[in-house]
Amino acid sequence: MAHVEPAHLVELALRNATPTDADAEALRHVEQCARCRDEFRMLTRVVAAARTAQLVDLPTAPPERVWQRISRDVSGPPAPPRPPAPAPDPGKRVLLALLALAAAAGIAFAHRYLRQGAAGQPDPPDL
Repeated sequence: MAHVEPAHLVELALRNATPTDADAEALRHVEQCARCRDEFRMLTRVVAAARTAQLVDLPTAPPERVWQRISRDVSGPPAPPRPPAPAPDPGKRVLLALLALAAAAGIAFAHRYLRQGAAGQPDPPDL
C-alpha cells in the first residue's frame, strides 16, 4: 500500500471528522509503516500542544515603536524606477546560447547515465 498522504495524516491527527473506512485503512497502514507512524506521532504531538496552549504561551506584541517604523517604511515615497538593463551584444548572445546548449547536453547525459546505472540496482528499502 502507498504511504498515507500528509494531508490525510493531518486530518487523522486533528480528529475533527467522523472516521471513515479510508481512515481505518490509513490507520492500519500507519501501524505497519514506521515512516507514516513517526509522522503521525509528530502531528499528534503538535495538535496536542496547540490545543493545550495558554495565553501566556503566546508571543507578546512588539513595542509601539516597531509598528511606527513599519508604518513609516511602508508609507514612504516610492523608489524611483530602475533603468532597463542593456541588451547583450550579439557575440555575447551566441556565447550564452552555446553555454545553455552545453548545459542542456550535460544534464541529458547525466540523466541518461544515472538511469542506466540505477537500472540494475534494487530499490532501496521502504522506511
